[in-house]
Amino acid sequence: MALSDALKQEIQVAYRAVLEGKGIRARYGQRLMIAEIARYLGGITENDGQRTSAPATCVVEAGTGTGKTLAYLISAIPIARALGKTLVVSTATVALQDQIVNKDLPDLRKHSKLKFNWTLAKGRGRYLCMSRLEARLHDEGNGDSDTMPLFLLDENSDEEPGTRAFFEDMLARYGSREWDGDRDHWPTQIPDDTWRQVTTDHRQCTNRHCSYFDSCAFFDARKGLEEADVVVANHDLVLADLALGGGAILPEPENALFIFDEAHHLPDKALNHFAASVPLNGTQQWLKQLSQALAKIPPFLAPATLAAKTVDKISTAARDVGVELDQVYQQVNLNTDWDMSEERRSAQWRYPEGALPEDLRELAGNAQVATATLVRQLGVLADELQKAFDDKKEHDVDRETAEAWYPVIGSFHSRAEDQLRLWAAWREDRPLDDEGKPKGPPAARWAIKQRWDHAEDITLYSSPILADNLLHSRLWSRAYGAVLTSATLTALGRFDRLQSRAGLPSDSRFLVVPSSFRYADMATVEVPSMTVLPTDEGYAEALVKRLPELWAGEKATLVLFNSRRQMHDVRDALAADYPELIMTQDDMAKGEVLKQHCERVDSGKPSVLFGVASFAEGIDLPGKYLGHVVVTRLPFSVPDDPIDASLAEWVTERGGNPFMEITVPDASIKLVQAVGRLLRTEQDTGRVTILDRRIVARRYGQLLLDALPPFRRIIER
Repeated sequence: MALSDALKQEIQVAYRAVLEGKGIRARYGQRLMIAEIARYLGGITENDGQRTSAPATCVVEAGTGTGKTLAYLISAIPIARALGKTLVVSTATVALQDQIVNKDLPDLRKHSKLKFNWTLAKGRGRYLCMSRLEARLHDEGNGDSDTMPLFLLDENSDEEPGTRAFFEDMLARYGSREWDGDRDHWPTQIPDDTWRQVTTDHRQCTNRHCSYFDSCAFFDARKGLEEADVVVANHDLVLADLALGGGAILPEPENALFIFDEAHHLPDKALNHFAASVPLNGTQQWLKQLSQALAKIPPFLAPATLAAKTVDKISTAARDVGVELDQVYQQVNLNTDWDMSEERRSAQWRYPEGALPEDLRELAGNAQVATATLVRQLGVLADELQKAFDDKKEHDVDRETAEAWYPVIGSFHSRAEDQLRLWAAWREDRPLDDEGKPKGPPAARWAIKQRWDHAEDITLYSSPILADNLLHSRLWSRAYGAVLTSATLTALGRFDRLQSRAGLPSDSRFLVVPSSFRYADMATVEVPSMTVLPTDEGYAEALVKRLPELWAGEKATLVLFNSRRQMHDVRDALAADYPELIMTQDDMAKGEVLKQHCERVDSGKPSVLFGVASFAEGIDLPGKYLGHVVVTRLPFSVPDDPIDASLAEWVTERGGNPFMEITVPDASIKLVQAVGRLLRTEQDTGRVTILDRRIVARRYGQLLLDALPPFRRIIER
């Protein structure tokens, strides 16, 4: 669709109106970004609403201060409306999702005079299930209730202090509309174990058949989805929808324009989404819970009905799965060279090139067959229970039984499907080309053995090592259009790493938007002299000695570590001499840590934050709240990460250099993100100190330095 003059005019008028309405000036980088996205979307050819041009994406790296959210919204919304497509804005974090819905979109509509509406889309698991909440309260009030078995799956749920009072408060707030049922909008952080008791998934939800359907938080949030011009989602939800074929939750990719904000997270999110795992002993415990549930259901089913017969078949299938798991456990436990000791209670074993020993491969096949049977029979029972919700027909199962048991069987069914994914992945052969040679990278397959005081377990894992084919086949080749943006998309100044990891089409467009920051005037990057390297023994002691010198005289300092253990060791060594100065990100919830840090700065007291990877990217401390970022170690990946190790192995197999092709580019991205904490507005100033001398002592160090923003450099020799 060629951009019409009227559409160009609409975008320009809207942009000017926003600038005037908010009293802000145009930013050069923001204007470039608006123009680039508009050109890309206008260059897509179509026929009868379907894209006819080759798949292509628009990739824009736009640093802090660009105003990229306004740029992509103001360019994409008018074009999406003109095309009759839904604009799907996907973020990596709930915080940004909420900011776009509650601040950016209302702000844009108010000032731009553009006419559009929007809705928020989150996964079902982020919302309260009233049926489960009611059953939870009923369960506690009735002791060993046989009629409400929903919480057979909840471990230790009754041991939590104040559980009933908490759930009653939840019910009261939802009933009075003080709370909308969204987990992220509850005033405090809800622990995962607690939340699992009152939420549901698609296998447990009875949808329109639920007595709470008309007041369901999830479906209330979804009502505007089909009519919305803009749907604000997150990467996990987009990937979940693609796994279901696309169009099951969100608009079909062919009828959507996608904006992926924080797009550097997308490849890792895709890998996580398509990974699978099975804890062998944990699954045996789960099978016991299944047996307990199956022992309670027969009194509610008429004998000789399909449902009753299926219960017996599920019991048999579950026993078969247990037998197969025992054999797999024995094989992996006895034939793996575990590096375990009394002090070391966890060990990992990776299968080189993803190749399993033949005996183990055969046992995995047996487990796959047995688990597939269990999945199939659980599906049959779930279908029989679901039929009871149709009041127009007579059924073997009464509705009350179905309402009590459908969510339970659905939960078991979902869990069994997850287990089947692991066995299928372990059995999958590596594809071959026409000459019979391996085509594409192998899967990463590994096992982790863990030991506790009174138990141990072995968990099996499988994961793709690149998300390129998954994203290309399910997303880029289908989407009408897609824009990827973030402050950090290039590695060492190039988009190559992102293109290979995300499988971006060859016709994609790439742009780095220049920053409005005057980096050389605003900040310095300093590399002081150090007598030891992070790889040397005694580096932690050197940090303990050096850090106080670095934060002396500073109001607000952020110290970033690669290792949690080292962070805690250094803090423990310094805490006595510097009481009430240091906080680590593990001391309390992230928001509370940042709040206390800011309060301390506001009161005129110095504050030092210690953090690891999530603090190197996910915090925003403008102005006086951060004046000094200290990087203790270059952010190279942990060498025993099985996915990275498998990828390195494959790159080596193809004659490449994994350190220079993967490790250094990935470290560059993380380092840019870390130093990016310093300057958040055009008025900020400060300094970055890098204590890892490898950045000047190794050949690759120059590449890392040159990829940083052009701060003024102070390097001690």
